[in-house]
Amino acid sequence: MIRIATLAAALLALTVVPARAGADDATVTLTFETGARTGKVMVALYDSEAAYQSGRPVAAREVDASGSVVAVFDHLPAGDYAMRAFHDVNGDGQMNTNPFGMPVEPYAFSNNAVGNMGPASWERARFSVSGDTVQTISIR
Repeated sequence: MIRIATLAAALLALTVVPARAGADDATVTLTFETGARTGKVMVALYDSEAAYQSGRPVAAREVDASGSVVAVFDHLPAGDYAMRAFHDVNGDGQMNTNPFGMPVEPYAFSNNAVGNMGPASWERARFSVSGDTVQTISIR
């Protein structure tokens, strides 16, 4: 129903996937505003619409939520990217859902994009990287 569970599975399968090396190395810094200081924020970065839809990130990070919640992705080539994240508040390593498959833990997308009856679309979450890029994300 909601493909955010795909993000959870992808993050659990990955420790850290190295980003592609390229001539135009850039850094993407994502700062998360969270409502709780427990658990971890699980972040996945995608470099194409196909990867975004299939849940195959180019890179992933787990960030402790007890302090400043910042995920940094270095050495990225210029291009379009999108991010999906969820706040694993209880620290069980998965996106918890209700019996209908709706997330019960906070989640977010780049650009603070919102979805309609599901995750935000690639077009809403997509952002261009041509140098160092910074976003502040409200995770809800």
